[in-house]
Amino acid sequence: MAARAGFTALLALCTGIVCVFLALPLVALFTQAPLGDLPSLLGEPVVRDALKVTVRTVIVANLAIVLFGTPASYLLATRRFRGRALLVTLTELPLVLPPAVAGIALLVAFGATGLIGSGLDRAGIVLPFSEWAVVLAMVFVAGPFYLRQGITAFEGVDPALVDAARTLGARPARVFARIALPLAASGLLAGWVLAFARSIGEFGATIIFAGNVAGRTQTLTLTIYEELGANFDIALAISILLVVLSAGVLLSYKVLSAWSGSTSTSPSPSARTS
Repeated sequence: MAARAGFTALLALCTGIVCVFLALPLVALFTQAPLGDLPSLLGEPVVRDALKVTVRTVIVANLAIVLFGTPASYLLATRRFRGRALLVTLTELPLVLPPAVAGIALLVAFGATGLIGSGLDRAGIVLPFSEWAVVLAMVFVAGPFYLRQGITAFEGVDPALVDAARTLGARPARVFARIALPLAASGLLAGWVLAFARSIGEFGATIIFAGNVAGRTQTLTLTIYEELGANFDIALAISILLVVLSAGVLLSYKVLSAWSGSTSTSPSPSARTS
């Protein structure tokens, strides 16, 4: 009994150290920031410009992630073919790449002398250091979060329901739209929340591939970096804004994950009527 109590105390001590360490910077952020001046600081022109760039690029990036990522994750979840494991690994690789490597990779791919960037440049399309570069950086680093969650969500769909729809003559596209997509919706929403949060916080790949041009490619996270030496209070104000937004995103993800879990464990209609 004494050994059990001692081990529990050790676990509690480690947990306390972890929680204090993780909470201390956030507490310091809110206690050191001029909370009363937040409205005026967030109304500064540099913040408004960065907010506009962030909103535009995040919307476009997340639309691209959902529009292309949903059918891609469905294919990878429901089909078995040679090379599938390699493709799944490829979609997950950006999750573990250092941000600087992601930025360099985008630059050598789409830059003026890059792999396909030279052809784009001859066609008059210049991507680096433009707002489209911000979008591409967000898609590259945030898209895998949606793909990974999407694959898991579609794999969790009851195959019996899909087979029943096919037996009744439903075409593959109809099965996807009317059966698989609604049943995987909660998991897809959770994946989108993760991708949204990652795209909002993107920094490393963006600053290398898109630069840090005020009003053009400077997002909120890049503005924090820019204002560290110019106006530290603005950097603190934006940081608090992003902390609040991140907390909301995390809470949404937990709610959606709980909803997804309860939906997947509930008995199917056929099971309830049998």
